[in-house]
Amino acid sequence: MANENLSILLAKEIEKFEGKIENAEEGTILSIGDGIAHVYGLSDAMMGELLEFPHGAYGLVMNLEEEEIGVALLSSSELLKEGDYARRTKRVLETKVGDALLGRVVSPLGEPLDGKGPIQTKEKMPIERIAPGVMTRKSVDHPLHTGIKTIDSMIPIGRGQRELIIGDRQTGKTSIAIDTIIRQKGEGVKCIYVAIGQKNSSVADFVDLLRKKGAMDYTLVVNASASEAAPILYIAPFAGMAMAEYWLNKGEDVLIVFDDLSKHAVSYRTLSLLLRRSPGREAYPGDIFYLHSRLLERACRLNENYGGGSITALPIVETQAGDISAYIPTNIISITDGQIFLDRSAFASGQRPAIDIGLSVSRVGSSAQTKAMKQVSRSLKMSIANYQENLSFAQFGSDLDESTKKILHHGDRAMETLKQGNGSPLSEEEEILSLFALDQGYLERLEKHQVKPFLSFMIQEIKRSNGELLGKLKNTHELSPEMVEELKTNMEECLSLFRKSI
Repeated sequence: MANENLSILLAKEIEKFEGKIENAEEGTILSIGDGIAHVYGLSDAMMGELLEFPHGAYGLVMNLEEEEIGVALLSSSELLKEGDYARRTKRVLETKVGDALLGRVVSPLGEPLDGKGPIQTKEKMPIERIAPGVMTRKSVDHPLHTGIKTIDSMIPIGRGQRELIIGDRQTGKTSIAIDTIIRQKGEGVKCIYVAIGQKNSSVADFVDLLRKKGAMDYTLVVNASASEAAPILYIAPFAGMAMAEYWLNKGEDVLIVFDDLSKHAVSYRTLSLLLRRSPGREAYPGDIFYLHSRLLERACRLNENYGGGSITALPIVETQAGDISAYIPTNIISITDGQIFLDRSAFASGQRPAIDIGLSVSRVGSSAQTKAMKQVSRSLKMSIANYQENLSFAQFGSDLDESTKKILHHGDRAMETLKQGNGSPLSEEEEILSLFALDQGYLERLEKHQVKPFLSFMIQEIKRSNGELLGKLKNTHELSPEMVEELKTNMEECLSLFRKSI
């Protein structure tokens, strides 16, 4: 009976209780180390919120636990110690954006790293943002020229596409991205190069090359070097995407390169293990797929009602011994709209760029090609596949039938045509002239070693003697029957002149 009365009294007391839980605006550092702080007392802190610490330090909330929160520090933690305060800012992490960043090398937070003084912009955007919805988007059908014959003819990239560049170390992945940035000169495309975990000396070399080519006028470099803490490497691609979205919202076209996302995944794995999250496959946390999907999903092309701008993303991923079936490569392949695979054996044999035509694909396809490019490259991929198949058989026998010899003869000239040096992307007209000469059989009359010299000679000669034809091709992006006949006449003349010159 007494117990029943006690329970009734307690129930009445609970009903009358009007307790108010106070918002915790300030907490205390429980432990700190390796760029991670565990903070007690901030019960109202939000995921992704920016926290303020003593000595001007800031941190990003990344773990919400029952008794404490895990914070990734965005600046030096040497002066911080256990017992120091941590205050809420009620703001998410933002980075500087705007035209003032063009031509500069900046940190992921938009701070200058090139010694050229402060950046004159007051505009900021949050580094994390929900990707545009399906109804705001438009299909990809406008080409983004890379200036690389192999890509523009067989693995075309469109504005608003996400095309992965994948391959082993030192196979030319970054060179393809840099050439694509150089090719955007005069195309009205803003470019962002995000260096994640690269050496500062390498980034300086890229910047020098871009400056010599006049590409820094429309390019921004975001550098989170290998010497930076894991949190800085983690936020770098998101910050770069936020900078791109500033121009996207203004209806402009942007190209963004992430070099590379395998290092980004490693930095996130480091952060997660320090935050005591459960490791999964290859010690990566379970949400590593979501990390990259929410980043790359922000690359798109908007329809005219939303400004018609676009962000084209070229993520780079490094493989180990060509293993594209590893965890991170397969994740990002499934997120992107195709991949350009660079093969180490092709690189070693002297093929530049060392693109594996069989494993490379663009899911946008010919939708991102002009009519003229379709006309001259319609059978190229098939003929190269046929050549590579017959080449493997030809190594085992000397007696070849005439049809096989013809395939190998044409294939040799096709592979020579596709060879291209770094730092010299071609205009679309120059690519079409080279591919036209191959498609129409003019290169069959030359020795293999004469193909590259002839193509250079032919392009310069037609530019000199028939610039009007090239101007028409540039404006119409189509080869009319009259233009085809005119080009054939020009090719015959060039062949004759070339033979005389040698």
